[in-house]
Order: sequence, then structure tokens, then C-alpha cells
Amino acid sequence: MDKVIARPYKRPNALCRLICFPWAGGNCSFFIRWCEAFSSIIEVSVIRLAGRECRDTEPFPEDMAEVVNEITNALLKDLQEKPFALFGHSFGSFVSYALAVHLKEKHGLEPVHMFFSGSYGPHSEYFHLMYKLPEVEDSRLLELIHTLGGTPPEFLQNEQITKHLLRVLKEDQKVLVTYPWHDVRKKYFSCDLTCFNGSDEKNHGSEAWIAITSGDTSIYSLPGNHFYLMEPSNETFLIKYITKCIENS
Repeated sequence: MDKVIARPYKRPNALCRLICFPWAGGNCSFFIRWCEAFSSIIEVSVIRLAGRECRDTEPFPEDMAEVVNEITNALLKDLQEKPFALFGHSFGSFVSYALAVHLKEKHGLEPVHMFFSGSYGPHSEYFHLMYKLPEVEDSRLLELIHTLGGTPPEFLQNEQITKHLLRVLKEDQKVLVTYPWHDVRKKYFSCDLTCFNGSDEKNHGSEAWIAITSGDTSIYSLPGNHFYLMEPSNETFLIKYITKCIENS
């Protein structure tokens, strides 16, 4: 479990668990500080996929089913014990959705709230562009990464780091396209759902996600680009908003 789940601050008396899912090509580092930032009633865990950080010697997952099964095996007991919520950014939102579907179908579990951040709608133009990533030249892909933000500029000047980043990004893209997104379930969930986006991104299509649940839904546009959540004021807003939602669930 320690390989798949990063949980530096264990809170056995917490009332709810928040599971965080990083973006494509990303790792646990951003969300690790959330483990301490949230109040004591919320225990935060961060998903760590194979092929990165302490798992960098392991083969990358082959498909979304492998990813979902591994996370389920690591977390199932915890999720059966207490209420839980899911927060995913970009690629992480898609993984969290696939996990939520699996948990409901196979184990009768449903989160109290799903938070999708920087998540393109499954039928949006941007989403379909992800299928074409293998056709994009590395130099153009690095330009796109720079434009989106989220990666320190000095990293993009380091050949070894960029080579690894591109490899992880492409492997995550391979996982993404193995899931049947054409079969996104309408009103499949009953939990509340919130989508967050950067105001600089247009036509992201995240409003399509509100159709998957009969619960309350909201969409927030926060200042910034795809990685708006790295802006301290936006990060503070997210933590306060998520805490309030969980407290009221």
C-alpha cells in the first residue's frame, strides 16, 4: 500500500478520507502538502502510479483497468470503513471517475463528493486531442507543457528530466485511451460533484460531467490556466471549499 498510496499524515480519528489523483506526467509532490493542510477531520491520501518516484523501476500500467484494480486493492478496506471523497486534476479526474465506477459496480461504494479539476469533458475537442498525443513531435509537446504551466522552466531545460517527463506523459495517455469514454454513465451516481477550471482555458467542456450524478453540482472558474490550482490563493480556496463540502456531506 505504501507504494501505491502516499499518506504521510495518518489520522485514525478523521471523519472522512480524501483521495487525490495527480495529472498526467505528474507525481505526488503537489498534493503531499494537502495531507497536512486539511483539518484533522480529513485524512488525505495521494495516488502514486507505477513508473514514477519510488516506483520508477516498476513497469508502467498497461491500461485503466490495471490502474483501477491496483488502487482498489490498496484502498478498499479504508474506503469500506469511512466516507470518502475524490479529487483529481486533469488526467487524475479521469482516473478518479473510472475508480468511482468500479467501486460502485463491484463493491457498492460511492464517494460523498467528487471534485474534478482541470478536467476536459469526455466529448470535448480538447479531450479528443489527447488521443493524438503519440502523433505530436516531442519538441511541440514540450512547448505545450510549457504553455500549460505546472512544470518549473528549469526542468524543461534539463534533457534527462524532459525525457522522463515525456515518457511518463505518453504512458499516462496510453492508459487514458483504454477506457470506454463513450460509455460515460448518465445519472449513475447520487453524490455531489464540483468541477474547477482555470479561467484562461476556454471550451473545456467540463459541464458534461454534471450529467453523471443526480446530486448537487457546481462549476467554478478560478483565475489562471490549466494549472490554476498552483496559485496560492486558488489552492487556499480549494482547501476551504473541499473542507466545507465534506463537513456538510
